[in-house]
Amino acid sequence: MRDKTPSNSAAPGDRLVRTGAVVFFLGAVATLVTVAPLFLGTTPFPTYMFALSMLMGVGFLIAGAGVLRAVAAGRRQAREASGASAR
Repeated sequence: MRDKTPSNSAAPGDRLVRTGAVVFFLGAVATLVTVAPLFLGTTPFPTYMFALSMLMGVGFLIAGAGVLRAVAAGRRQAREASGASAR
């Protein structure tokens, strides 16, 4: 039996995972830029660059929330499918 969900449809939480990946990547770039002066012997960047480095953690949390949302939707769908087949 074919699955009723088209393969190109977005599952719940997909947008959060993508957003989290972008935010994490921006935080990783900010971290590399912030750490570079330590190795190059130049003057350090201002404090706000260290705050931008925190975007890595924020992106990780956003992506984790998306994964948890997708898992919850999958469990809900499986519960509804098993309840419908039991009747």
